[in-house]
Amino acid sequence: MPRSSATSALPAAAVQGLQALGRDLAIARKRRRLTQALLAERMLVNVETVQRLERGDPTVSLGIVASALFVFGLGRRLASLAAPSTDGVGEAEAIRALPRRVRRPAAADIDLDF
Repeated sequence: MPRSSATSALPAAAVQGLQALGRDLAIARKRRRLTQALLAERMLVNVETVQRLERGDPTVSLGIVASALFVFGLGRRLASLAAPSTDGVGEAEAIRALPRRVRRPAAADIDLDF
């Protein structure tokens, strides 16, 4: 898939988010006084991949993003990217699916285990 079609297939907000992530990773690299070449070496990739990552190129794999996060000591944050506890829409849907009324079960349906 050509890079241009990968970008055009994404919503503008996703493209902006990837670009912001790339800028943030570049800042993290600079704060640690790492060159792109040294970061690439630690990530076991080439410098061009690091440059694409820092530009927010949507064709950079999630594995590359994860590798950068682990080099920076931010790997724990990856696990919570789509955590159910942060899914407001999913929680709202679960609440919407609850019954409107709850009725007392019939006496025969009550299963007491004490």
